[in-house]
Parts: sequence; C-alpha cells; structure tokens
Amino acid sequence: MPSPDLPQEPQVELSGLWHRYSGPASNGDWTLRDIDFQLKPGELVGLLGPSGCGKTTLLRLIAGFEKPERGSVSIGGRPVAGQGRWLPPERRGVGMVFQDYALFPHLDAWRNACFGLKRGQDSSRAAWLLELLGLKGLERRYPHELSGGQRQRLALARALAPGCSLVLLDEPFSNLDVEVRLRLRAELPGVLARCGASGVIVTHDPEEAMAICDRVAVLESGHLHQCASPRDLVTAPATSFVGRFVLQGNLLPAQVQEGQCETPIGVLDPVDQAATVGPASASEVLVSQQAIELVPDDDAEAWVVGREFLGREWLYQVQLNDLRLRLRLPLDLNYSRGQRCHLRLRSGEPARLYPSGTALIARG
Repeated sequence: MPSPDLPQEPQVELSGLWHRYSGPASNGDWTLRDIDFQLKPGELVGLLGPSGCGKTTLLRLIAGFEKPERGSVSIGGRPVAGQGRWLPPERRGVGMVFQDYALFPHLDAWRNACFGLKRGQDSSRAAWLLELLGLKGLERRYPHELSGGQRQRLALARALAPGCSLVLLDEPFSNLDVEVRLRLRAELPGVLARCGASGVIVTHDPEEAMAICDRVAVLESGHLHQCASPRDLVTAPATSFVGRFVLQGNLLPAQVQEGQCETPIGVLDPVDQAATVGPASASEVLVSQQAIELVPDDDAEAWVVGREFLGREWLYQVQLNDLRLRLRLPLDLNYSRGQRCHLRLRSGEPARLYPSGTALIARG
C-alpha cells in the first residue's frame, strides 16, 4: 500500500492517450482510446482484460517501447512522451519484467542481476535483492540451471537492482505452475514495498489481479472501463463488461416497467434504485452465479451443457435459448449433462441494472 511518507505526485500519469499500430494488418484500428490513468507512489495496479484488449500496449507506452499517437505520458512528474517530447526507454528509469524472463543465457545469475547497473554503481543492492528473493547461493548458476520460479525471481531482481522506483510486469507468472505462481504473486507486493517501488502488472486473470493489487484497471477493446480497488469493482462495477469479466456474473436482458425488472428467468421486484445506472426501459441486469437456482423439469427449455467440480461446489453451464449461464450450486445438487431444467432467481440476491448499450466511460 502507498506510504504516507512518499510524495503524492503521481508516479505515472497518462492523459488522453490514443495508440494504433501501423501496417496493413492493423486496418488503422485504435489499440487504445482516450486513456486517462494515474499510478500513485507505492501502489501496485493491475491491468486486467481479455487477450487483445490493449494491456501490454499500455505497458509498452509507459516503458517507451511504443509512441502514443495522441495524449501524453509522465513518470515521476516528468513528461516522457507526447506534447512534442519523447524520452527513450533507457532514460525513463523504469524496470521491466517480461513474461519469458528475457534473461541473458550466457550470463550467470549474478551478472544478470547486475546487468542494468551503471559503470561504477554499487552492487550491494543486487546482492540484497538476490537474498530477499531467495536466490542467495545461486549467483554462479546460469539461467538454464534455475527453475522457472527462480528465473522469474532473477528477472525481478534485475529490474529492481538499479534502484528503479517503477517496475512494469508483463504477465510475469503465466509460465509457472500453479503452486509457484501463487507463492510468487503473494510475495510481489512485499518485495516492491521493501524496495520503495510502484508497480504495474499485466494479467488476464481476475483472481490474480484482485488478490494482490491496490487497484485494478479493467480494459476491453482499447477502452478503460473502470480503475478502482478490488472491493469497489465487486460492489460497484461501472459497466456490464466489468461485472461479466471480473465477477464472472450472468448478464440477462431485462425490461424495466414501474419499478419491476422482468428477465427471461424471473422478475426482480422492486428494482434496487441505488444499483440502477440511469433511466432505461430496455436494460441488462447482472446477477451472480449463486443467484440462480436450477429446478429439474423435463419439459423446460433450458438444459445443462456442462459442469466443473470446484472442490466445495459445482459450476454448471446452462443454455437457455441464446443465453449461456453459469451457476454455482452445492455438491449435493448433482445434475448430469443434458438435464432439462427450469431456472429461477433466488429471492433477496443482489443484482445490478445497466441501460442497454451502456457507454464505456471510466477514468483512472
């Protein structure tokens, strides 16, 4: 979490940022559209969204590997891109951790960790980082002699060794097995705090982003939908996409008339006005996976198309006309694939209403 002793000027500030790639394959489409975003000192922010939404491009714009077509980028209060200014990556003072580690195979762990140090710069910080990250005693091993988790720790040590106050991480845990990934992601916030560094991490995993980040920026098709704390994302998703992608909720078409919300599987009565986003008659309502009950009925239109065992409950996929719904049900409710069923909303379950075609408006 940000320290009160740190300066309050944003560590990173993006203002009105637009970007698109050149070349015939891009079709001139915008990769990012009008992005406003701030990273506070000492903060870890996740860039979350599906593949191709612009997460890595945004990270590369901060690092200096891409140039914005419009808008500006500032790091530590210093403009580094836009408004007639451009600072190359090596002069931005930013550490970068890549998905594939990008270690030098011909250098041992010690020389990899020290690679970013300037000539004559004290190497004691590199030694401290190797010890902090559990790599002490492995300094003379080469990358091929280290496990995947050790290589990722080494990549993080190399990024932090020069004393960078900003570290950018591009899906750093995606190539690791589950146990190592969980352990390393739990360690990351503490390591950054010990180093006095802020961080931006790219991920497509909502659970990962919500578990370790102070705030999460949710992107889709180049738009920033919402940038908020994990708690605020859960309790007040700004758009239907945030609720569907982050919370894995079910989005139902709805008609609102005189305070009643009619959906294909039941009526929400009355509509929670505090959760309503603007007046609308044609709307969409977001309900959780736990908010829908399944009742076997051989004459019903819905049917079970699949299920997953989650340890303490089942996750069912149910098809109703053109809707694919996800339901979490207790283990004692055991239904087979192809089971015809009737669906109904549990009484008292929270739901959130959105106007149909909600505008993608959010600011970080």
